[in-house]
Amino acid sequence: LDERPLRADNEINPDVVGYIFEKYINQKQMGAYYTKEDITEYISKNTIIPFLFDAAQKKCAIAFQPDSALWRLLRDTPDRYIYPAVRHGVVDDHGNVIPLPKQIEAGVKDVAKRDGWNKTADDPFGLPTETWREHIARRQRCLDIRAKLSKGEVHQINDLITLNLDIWQFARDAIVNAEGPELLRAFWHAIEKVTVLDPTCGSGAFLFAALRILETLYSDCLERMERFVEDLAAPGSTPGKHHPEQYSDFKKVLDQLAKHPNERYFILKSIIINNLFGVDIMEEAVEICKLRLFLKLVAQVEKVSQIEPLPDIDFNIRAGNTLVGYATLDQVRKSQEGKLGFTDKLVKRIEEDAEMVEKAFRQFRAQQTTHGGKVTVKDKQELRTRLAKLDAELDRYLAGEYGISRDNYRSQAAYDEAFTKWKTSHEPFHWFVEFYGIMKAGGFDIIIGNPPYLEARQVNYSPRSFRTCDSAAIHAMCVERSISILQPAGATSMIVPLALVSTQRMTVVQKLLEHDASTWYANFAWRPGKLFDTVNRALTIFVACRGSEAHSYSTNYQKWNSDTRSDLVPTIRYCSIPRDRDSFWAPKLGCDVEQLILSKLLNVKKRMSDYVGRSANHIYYRTTGGLYWKVFTDFAPEFKCNGKRGHSSRETTISVTQARHVRPTIALLSSNLFWWWYTITSNLRDLNPSDIQGFPVPDTVLDDKQIGALGAKYLRDLQANSTMLVRQQKQTGKTETQCFKIQLSKPIIDEIDHVLAKHYGFTDEELDFLINYDVKYRVGDDGDDE
Repeated sequence: LDERPLRADNEINPDVVGYIFEKYINQKQMGAYYTKEDITEYISKNTIIPFLFDAAQKKCAIAFQPDSALWRLLRDTPDRYIYPAVRHGVVDDHGNVIPLPKQIEAGVKDVAKRDGWNKTADDPFGLPTETWREHIARRQRCLDIRAKLSKGEVHQINDLITLNLDIWQFARDAIVNAEGPELLRAFWHAIEKVTVLDPTCGSGAFLFAALRILETLYSDCLERMERFVEDLAAPGSTPGKHHPEQYSDFKKVLDQLAKHPNERYFILKSIIINNLFGVDIMEEAVEICKLRLFLKLVAQVEKVSQIEPLPDIDFNIRAGNTLVGYATLDQVRKSQEGKLGFTDKLVKRIEEDAEMVEKAFRQFRAQQTTHGGKVTVKDKQELRTRLAKLDAELDRYLAGEYGISRDNYRSQAAYDEAFTKWKTSHEPFHWFVEFYGIMKAGGFDIIIGNPPYLEARQVNYSPRSFRTCDSAAIHAMCVERSISILQPAGATSMIVPLALVSTQRMTVVQKLLEHDASTWYANFAWRPGKLFDTVNRALTIFVACRGSEAHSYSTNYQKWNSDTRSDLVPTIRYCSIPRDRDSFWAPKLGCDVEQLILSKLLNVKKRMSDYVGRSANHIYYRTTGGLYWKVFTDFAPEFKCNGKRGHSSRETTISVTQARHVRPTIALLSSNLFWWWYTITSNLRDLNPSDIQGFPVPDTVLDDKQIGALGAKYLRDLQANSTMLVRQQKQTGKTETQCFKIQLSKPIIDEIDHVLAKHYGFTDEELDFLINYDVKYRVGDDGDDE
């Protein structure tokens, strides 16, 4: 067994076990997909580390002052925390800024001199496939961040998320370079006690990422403790500078560590037992997750003499339904209030029983990390018995909420049968009992994961009492459950469908995430590259950190080629977005220019809906398809099925009240501006009426004769460049569909935007951005026909 990166096809490591399981389970049925390490690491480090810093700051506030040694790490060595992918071609290995080629630099301040900016950037400037336009944007961002760090303007841990800096490296440096023991103690106590949960853990990909991060921080703390203790006894040290008892706690920790034959084994074992928790509805997934953790430990053993008992983590990694069960004792009380026989005395007894179970849990865990300690079969069985008894009682109460109570059945046997069937399908999991100590303390510190992408109709259980039930999305309910069991200063992050930031039914989820928390939304396309190899889904990673000043941020709709995946996460760029939004969408923005454009559009009073109404003035468009272009025409595109004329099921219409507005409207909706608006506001799967009708339209646009003339010119060009796409399909037979090569009409579309710029008040810089928005993919080899 080897945990290092694979060297040959016949080698295996713990990660491969999880990959095989998640790769070959029924992904469509379970809504579960294998999450690669770049995503699990990003999510884990941007929740765990901010929480640890906030916890340490509460214990040692002086070390976190803006001018402290901690933040001077960023000021003195800024390049250390800017990812290499961001610095590539901008700053050399000696810290010098690399000058741009003169012909490229000329366009930085003069929009008219950007002719070559859409070409691939030369070596050594560009990342793979990067254009000069993309390089300039990355360059400006890199230098802006570098200047901000050098001036000492970054002294909040959340700023490292916003600027997408190497927060993990910074945390390690902060610990290793801790000037005083108080700061080290603060970090150590936070790391020792932090609780990390994946409520839909699968085979444990996110828990493994958390384990990797915590292991390094744990080891760094121990290393710094050793140096403090060594400095105390070092020859030449100033007598009386440190009181011998000052480091007694460090010595105790180091002495405990020294009793174990394999230091890394003990560190990993301690983290697995004390810090990591997981729940999954699939028992097979839970067993695989535990197996992976065991294999991780076994991989550390090099000699027989280093073998120690494996941890028993049956009570850390649990099987059950995250969405069905009581999260708190108060939920039990409220659900049973007024029912015969349910009294405050009974609630008190349930609480006392849960307290007894938790006490047994604590002893169970302590025995496993104390040298020489062991867990007997009797200890474990006693704990199981107590827990099962309490669960059984709560299961009966909960089943009653689903209408399964003794009063509703003629016989005990009929009731028992119905109850067993309900329990088998719903697999209830009572959080306040299973993790009583954590829940009593306020909840989990960190909750991370990748919840199932399923609709409620696709599962055989019925979640209840969630504000997100109306969304009918299982992943939305998982987010709500996570927030309900997260402690007030905790952090949560998950990867979910892009619908989170772009559909009406997810508005409630956005509000839950942004309540008293800073929130970041990173948005990812599914073409040409995609985050999950086996599914075509646009996705959003959200990060929500409570307990600090509340701000909201978003990225643009990020696209990439598969062979540049390694540069994707390091080059994430966040922009500030409004928190008090009237819209259901959180705008997908990638730079300051987009913020300015959006501001101008939102200041327009009229919307397309003001010009739409029942009439014969039809505009034809397709509701689906067209990843890079949307086609609008004043005629019904040709369509034949088995030689007979008809209409495609993808085709629909929208009508404007005035006939003279048809072609100006087509010009407007075919513009680069509308494509940008559609991209930042929609789910990019469908073209819905709301996507069109919500578009801001100044009252001067549709009566501009120049725009109308360009609309007519554009329509003629579309017709001239169209072809018939012939397909043979099993169900429908032969279909012939008129297909439009819209990218060939891009010059006319650009003319439209030049005219629109005057109506919206865009600057030359803003217009240049719009005309070249997404051009790499829309006009390049990936640009599709509509």
